[in-house]
Amino acid sequence: MLRIPPRRRTFSAAVAAAAVTALAIPVLAPHGATASSHREAPTIAGFPQYDNTDVYAFVSPDKPDSVTMIANWIPFEEPAGGPNFYPFATDARYEINVDNNGDAKPDLTYRWTFTSTYSSKDTFLHNTGPVTSLADPDLNFWQSYQLEEIRWGADGSIAGEKELAHHLPVAPSNVGKASMPDYRALRDRAIKSQPGDIRLFAGQADDPFFLDLRVFDVLYGGDLSEVGNDTLAPYNVNTIAIQLPKSRLVRGGDPVVGIWSTTSRRNSSGNYVQVSRLGMPLVNEVVVPIRDKDRFNASKPSGDASFLRYVTNPEVPRLLEKIYRIKAPATPRKDLVQAFLTGVPGLNQPARVTPSEQLRLNTSIAPSASPKRLGVLDGDKAGFPNGRRLTDDVVDITLQVAEGELVGSPNDLGDAVNTNDAPFERSFPYVALPAAGSVTRAGTSPAATPQAQTSSAPAAAPSMLDGGSADPVPSPAAKASQRQSTDLIPLGSAVGGAALLAFGAAWLWRRRRSAS
Repeated sequence: MLRIPPRRRTFSAAVAAAAVTALAIPVLAPHGATASSHREAPTIAGFPQYDNTDVYAFVSPDKPDSVTMIANWIPFEEPAGGPNFYPFATDARYEINVDNNGDAKPDLTYRWTFTSTYSSKDTFLHNTGPVTSLADPDLNFWQSYQLEEIRWGADGSIAGEKELAHHLPVAPSNVGKASMPDYRALRDRAIKSQPGDIRLFAGQADDPFFLDLRVFDVLYGGDLSEVGNDTLAPYNVNTIAIQLPKSRLVRGGDPVVGIWSTTSRRNSSGNYVQVSRLGMPLVNEVVVPIRDKDRFNASKPSGDASFLRYVTNPEVPRLLEKIYRIKAPATPRKDLVQAFLTGVPGLNQPARVTPSEQLRLNTSIAPSASPKRLGVLDGDKAGFPNGRRLTDDVVDITLQVAEGELVGSPNDLGDAVNTNDAPFERSFPYVALPAAGSVTRAGTSPAATPQAQTSSAPAAAPSMLDGGSADPVPSPAAKASQRQSTDLIPLGSAVGGAALLAFGAAWLWRRRRSAS
């Protein structure tokens, strides 16, 4: 049932009010089954390798002179989804963009490109034995990447390029415990330190976004009763993470940077075309309507004025009023412009800003010693919407505001999914280890079936040697009896087949004689 813990919070005056009021529960729009930016637009839903799912940016908690940026791709990775599992696309550019002067144009772009290698294509296997290192010959398929830092001029031309990494290894998909008996060791070997105090990681991770997606079942069941299930708990994503000094990102004394990720795919002419874009969570998901979702994915922040009407006259409050009788605020919603397009004054708004949708981070705000999952709403200025940490509970923040937290109706509503299913790491790259393909979920084992649970006899462990059966193993005598009876079947088939062949041969011989 709906979680309402007995607590009340104090707020950081105008900063908290402005920040979270602007969020206005975008999660409650009943479009396709999505999460943050998982399969959010009609076209990208069919191309998961190019679909960026979430962006995170925060001052590193264990290294506060640096910023960590994380971007994820490929939604809903089933851990056992072989034989190809989940490589990055080799015809794509995966990018994290940084605007450090508020003009809605990238000043820095970090661009990853990937290469795939097979040891042998004469096997269907991803790996041919236990993999104990990234250079293990039993790892039949692996990837490496190149990273470039591109500095842009005011006119949009390239002002400088620098290769930050070349041929670094990607942590492979976590096939399972037999294939990768120490996956943590493999993942750790894919964490690389580079000159300039830069740390890098690319590979599979547990999907860090947590929420109950039954929001699409008439907004949590029509009465807010369907909560408590982390829909994304079984799935992994592909993660790119970079940690680098703050001084490398900021410019001109302004500590605020805007961050967004993009994916560009090479077309038949050899040119790269942008097919996905993501900054703030949930924007293209539920603020932008279906007719413009693909256009948003192909657009640049400098053109976001064309989407302004969806922010100032949003669909979601109208839905809430229709279903739950919560009166929608008057439009135009100028308050929403701050969170989505400009940042919040006194928190994360640049000194000079052109309205555009970006995840804005004030790098001068120190990490919190005791992070609060509700971020700014609970007085923690180091949290969402000032950047986004892995632990920030975006869904609960937006739900509580929608139910009137800041307009005289205090509440502690939430989807009862307050943390990720897997623990985050305390150091770079912070994301949790991916779920292994060998791990089954509740209810999938034959021993977990109702029949097995009601049986008084202990369930036998299934084995490939008995066809995966969990039924009691028959006695030797029963096996012999069964063998005698079943052996008659192929014997009878052989005799009948021989007779049929003999008849056919005789018939053909007579036909040829009569024809001659």
